[in-house]
Amino acid sequence: MASKLSSTITPSGIALLPLILFLCLFLGTGIYLTLEGVDFAFYQVPAPVAVLPAIVLAIILSRDTINDTIEQFTKGVGDSNVIAMCLIYLLAGAFAAVASATGGVESTVNLGLSLVPSWFLLPGFFLISAFIATAMGTSMGTLGAVAPIALGVAQSAGIDIAIMGGAVISGAMFGDNLSIISDTTIAATRSQGCEMKDKFKENLRIALPAAIGVLVLLIFLGNDAPLPPIGDIDWIKVMPYIAILILAMVGVNVFVVLGSGIVMAGLVGLMQTPDYGLMVLAKDIYKGFSDMQEILILAMLIGGLGAVMSQQGGLAFIVKFIDKILIKMSHKTGTVSTASAELGIAGVVSLTNVAIANNTVSIIVASDVAKNLAQTHGVEPKRSASLLDIFACCIQGLLPYGAQALMIGALFKLSPLTVSIHVFYPMLLALSAILTILFRQRLLKNL
Repeated sequence: MASKLSSTITPSGIALLPLILFLCLFLGTGIYLTLEGVDFAFYQVPAPVAVLPAIVLAIILSRDTINDTIEQFTKGVGDSNVIAMCLIYLLAGAFAAVASATGGVESTVNLGLSLVPSWFLLPGFFLISAFIATAMGTSMGTLGAVAPIALGVAQSAGIDIAIMGGAVISGAMFGDNLSIISDTTIAATRSQGCEMKDKFKENLRIALPAAIGVLVLLIFLGNDAPLPPIGDIDWIKVMPYIAILILAMVGVNVFVVLGSGIVMAGLVGLMQTPDYGLMVLAKDIYKGFSDMQEILILAMLIGGLGAVMSQQGGLAFIVKFIDKILIKMSHKTGTVSTASAELGIAGVVSLTNVAIANNTVSIIVASDVAKNLAQTHGVEPKRSASLLDIFACCIQGLLPYGAQALMIGALFKLSPLTVSIHVFYPMLLALSAILTILFRQRLLKNL
């Protein structure tokens, strides 16, 4: 089946050169700095800076006038989905910053530790990380809060610290993948045009079996040992996290959810934290805005770059190329099945994340191709959004040069490769997702 784009825009591989340049700059710099022994090598050059030469090249290659090309770029930057995505980023960052500053993270970690029996340490830390990441919407923020405690527990309990590190990353990736305020969820749902609650439900069907498998595995790998002293649990400080989870799952508008979370976390700080006044709250909100600056700018620039490349035939070229591969995979019928299209979506975002080592960026880069494949071959928006987020998560969690493995490696004094091979959840998640793709249509037909 031909792409919808191909009937109106002539496919052009040359139009993809700006994207290739961006990937080469980002990936090449990361590889070079890694060989030089630089920590967090793939994060030394900000992605919004790496994309600037690609934008210049796209303008140079454009067959339209420079004024028309720049207008295409600005329309892409100002696309309603891109702007909505950016506003959600700002609100998510503000909530995370305010909730953290008012003691919500510490109380949530202490709550988790209080519920973990001594024989359940490894799976317990998986669940603690999963809950906090789902509430905070960030795997890196979760690791920063949980990893130091997990390391101390593992050392005192005689647990292999590599397995503990893998358990903490697994939980963080599980929560980050499902969270409605995660930048990956925001990017996936806004780009594919689906509701967050629908994507959450779709994700949960795939992620839950993988999570259960990880829990069973960690129970067998763990051992019984005493817990360290647990700090105070302030339920009031935990409530904003619980509230936004409930509001999100019942389908309340995401702007209302995040706005309510900021208000609740702010009120907790004003009522309970000494010297926490309105001026401090305002600064924390702005700090949250600032924390999201890089991904916000990148989303806008990628939106503009994607619009120019799409107008010049780059997206049509990718879709036509993938269509040919998928049709070969579906040689019996001569048409692309929904399952084959879903595998195509999974493959595009996976390969992009291997190159970029950033799951959010990979979703943004692959989103237009995924949406076109979904629309052309009957994949529901919630399904394409779910697959984008899942496979970006799978790859990110397993990359030894990804931020998560690098962070745990540095904290636990382990090789990032040693860490990544003990991150079991992305492995089982990928298996669960692939099995779902292969057998879902067959099961639906039998219902």
